[in-house]
Amino acid sequence: MAMSAQAAYEHFEESAIVAGFRGAFSAEIALRQCAILLEEGIDCFEFTMNSENPIGAMQAVKAEFGGDACVGMGTVLDVETAKQVLDANADFIVSPAFQPEVVTFVMAQDVLMAPGITTPSEAVQAWGMGVKILKFFPIGALGLDYFKAVYGPLSHMKFMCNGAMTDENAREFIQAGAIAAGMGSWLTGDGTWSDSRLRSRARVLANAVDSVREDEDDA
Repeated sequence: MAMSAQAAYEHFEESAIVAGFRGAFSAEIALRQCAILLEEGIDCFEFTMNSENPIGAMQAVKAEFGGDACVGMGTVLDVETAKQVLDANADFIVSPAFQPEVVTFVMAQDVLMAPGITTPSEAVQAWGMGVKILKFFPIGALGLDYFKAVYGPLSHMKFMCNGAMTDENAREFIQAGAIAAGMGSWLTGDGTWSDSRLRSRARVLANAVDSVREDEDDA
C-alpha cells in the first residue's frame, strides 16, 4: 500500500534529493540503480509516465525496498492517469503542471501531490488547496534569481526545484530555500550508465546536501 502524504513528505524533506527515472529504465535496471542510491542516502524515487513500463518499474522497486524508500510517479497529467497510478500504490504523484482536478483527486486519497507551478499566482492557488509541496518547474532553466524573487514573499511554502538541474544548481536552490531538488538525467542518466558513474554522482549530491545543512547549523 502507499505511505501517507505526511510520511512521503518527510522522506522528501529528509532526503532533499528526488531521483527521477525517465526513459528506458526496466524493472531490473531500476532495482539496481535504486539500491545504489539508497546506499548513498537518496531514498525518493520518481518514475515517469512517459517512460517504458513505468508502473511495472515503480511496483518492482516498492516491492523490493518497502518502507525504506518513497516511490512515486511523475508526469501525471490527468485524473484517469492519477487513478491508474494510485491503484498501483504510488507513494506520491508529481505533475509538471497545476491541474486542480488532479490535485483534489490525489489529496482525497491521502497521497502526497506535488503539482507543477511556474508563477506566484499558480503557487498561491495550489498552496491554498492544501498541498504540502510544490514542484517549481522548469526552475533550472529559469534560474536562481527567478526562484529567489518568487520565494521571497512565499517563503512559507515548500518547493521542490525541477528542470535542468545539476549538482551545482541543486545545491544553490536548496541553499536558497527549496526543501528538495528533483534530479533526472544528471543523476540517473538514460538507463545505460555504469554503477560507478551513478554512485559517483549520487555521492556528489549527498555531499552537497550535507554541506548546505552544515552551513545552516553553523549560521
